[in-house]
Amino acid sequence: MVVPKKKRSRKLRGDGRAHYALVPKGWTVIKETGEFVPPHRVSPQGWYKGEKILQTKADRRSQNS
Repeated sequence: MVVPKKKRSRKLRGDGRAHYALVPKGWTVIKETGEFVPPHRVSPQGWYKGEKILQTKADRRSQNS
């Protein structure tokens, strides 16, 4: 069995883990509403790629009034 010849210092251990940090996914800004949404997702207001594709409850209420 292979055994390390010397103990690895805290600094070298930390340097080796320098790139393990979690990176947040990029978020998309909806120009019409200013919301931040994950990529390739419809916003809660029903917008996707600059187009209104879903009707929300608020939209239905405003049309009925």
